[in-house]
Amino acid sequence: MIFKVCMVYLGNKEDAEEAIQEAFFKLIYKSPQFVDEEHEKAWLIRVTINICKDMLRSVWHKRVFKQEDIESYYDNSNDMNVMEEILKLSSKYKDVIYLYYFEDYSVKYISEILNISESAVKMRLKRGRHTLKIELEGEQL
Repeated sequence: MIFKVCMVYLGNKEDAEEAIQEAFFKLIYKSPQFVDEEHEKAWLIRVTINICKDMLRSVWHKRVFKQEDIESYYDNSNDMNVMEEILKLSSKYKDVIYLYYFEDYSVKYISEILNISESAVKMRLKRGRHTLKIELEGEQL
């Protein structure tokens, strides 16, 4: 699950693996106390997203952008096409769409993970779906 989150943000396997490694280093190094497994999972997702955003802001990543073929990570070709379009979205839409549709989180839980209001999650889902619909319909024509 963490690998897929990283792939959505970073677009290539090597950067995704590096982000995962850094997230688990933070988990081990900080060793926060968690209420339950879901709390730990939410913490790990939030940390991973932050690491990915930091990597995208880095000077190195701005100069070199590699997007490898994501076909090998998805069984269904329809999922692959949708994921390619999700990768093109801005990060605020990627977050909510991925967590809602691919990880099956509720709007409330997504708002807690991303530290935004539930109405912001709903609006981002609406706008992201609208953008995806336009892009996916454009491919079919």
